[in-house]
Amino acid sequence: QVQLVESGGGLVQAGGSLRLSCAASGRTFSSYAMGWFRQAPGKEREFVAAISRSGANTYYADSVKGRFTISRDNAKNTVYLQMNSLKPEDTAVYYCAAQFTVSWRPTIKKNEYDYWGQGTQVTVSS
Repeated sequence: QVQLVESGGGLVQAGGSLRLSCAASGRTFSSYAMGWFRQAPGKEREFVAAISRSGANTYYADSVKGRFTISRDNAKNTVYLQMNSLKPEDTAVYYCAAQFTVSWRPTIKKNEYDYWGQGTQVTVSS
């Protein structure tokens, strides 16, 4: 069992930055690939970024590539999402998710992730 708790959301102006954190419980954090998703009002939850168990490999949605950076610190059981050059269309609830995997390949599919956090709101004003 893994529990995930996101933090770091808030209100920011367009062009600004935010850093989201997701703290995981348990001693097996390094067994899980991690992902970030987001859900805007009235829209489906969509993939944002993913990172392998070691942190050596990352994968991004085209909409955030070059602006967002996913990273992790396995010693702290935490995954991060650094968001720069934010746009109003980035406004959403952001969720982190954990995928138990032995051999990782990046996936954007929600049903391939095993555990989810409760989400943190990010609002970007124009």
